[in-house]
Amino acid sequence: MKPPLAKDIMVTKLLTVSPGMHVLEAIQLLVKNSFSGAPVVDEQSNYLGIFSEKCCMRLFDAISQAARQQQVALPTLPDARQLMPPRVVTLNPSADVVKAIGDLLNHHISGAPVVDSTNRFLGVFSEKTSMSVLIQAAYEQLPSTEIAAFMNTDFGRTILEDMSFLDCARLFRETPYRRLPVLRGGKLVGQVSRRDLLRNSMPLVSLVHDGAVRLSRVPSESGTDQEVCGESADRVRDFLDSDAKTIGEEIDLLAIVQIFLNTPYRRLPVIREGKLIGQISRRDVLLTTHRMMAVPSQRESSLLYLSALNTSFQQ
Repeated sequence: MKPPLAKDIMVTKLLTVSPGMHVLEAIQLLVKNSFSGAPVVDEQSNYLGIFSEKCCMRLFDAISQAARQQQVALPTLPDARQLMPPRVVTLNPSADVVKAIGDLLNHHISGAPVVDSTNRFLGVFSEKTSMSVLIQAAYEQLPSTEIAAFMNTDFGRTILEDMSFLDCARLFRETPYRRLPVLRGGKLVGQVSRRDLLRNSMPLVSLVHDGAVRLSRVPSESGTDQEVCGESADRVRDFLDSDAKTIGEEIDLLAIVQIFLNTPYRRLPVIREGKLIGQISRRDVLLTTHRMMAVPSQRESSLLYLSALNTSFQQ
């Protein structure tokens, strides 16, 4: 069977933002629609880049640096304990990988921590870690296997409950991860996502919106600062990722998967002659491949729920 092309699976009804939109308004738009990013286009639909959660992490860093330099007091921001939601979806390491992916899709989450029966953190199972096995299973009819074989076990992404808002933002900026498991004595007590930071960022971003802080330098993806002349750097154009990977409409699904596996991007804008015509996300790929497979619906769900307020997590 020939793999489908980008034009067959791309989403064409997209939330976009303009380059001149204020960053506060753009963040509010992402939060309201529960999106991790949006393409940036001009009035002629010319594609300019992506404004994403990770772009916002650079923004938070720029605001905090400028506030210190301009001797402006930062607002009180929540730490990890206050940021993490009261309930977290977790996965069992022995759960079937294909069934677990279906559960993630059905619950509209891009990944989840993996814990054992004592809530000890083992790793994270996400869209990216699961994509290769889904493609193999869909096209080669390979038997599915357990989550444990595909989870990301990097403990460098874990944090403690007292990590500050800005330190969480820094870690998100320096890593490709979208979620930071919160541990206490090696056991999972919660999770902080990039979106959690966006939801709680209004007091910080309002410093720029209200004119209390002026941004004259913008940190780039490479870590260097770029000086902005004239007006304050407070627009989407100042923080968008103009180098984000794009694709054409004729590229096939397997090539798209390789891009997702080899880059940190969660979405690929589809471009025709410089104009945005659609977008494909990791979720779109997983939905497409998952539908191609016969997943028994009667199997028990692999999802568990962890309450961050459960005192049994204490040692």
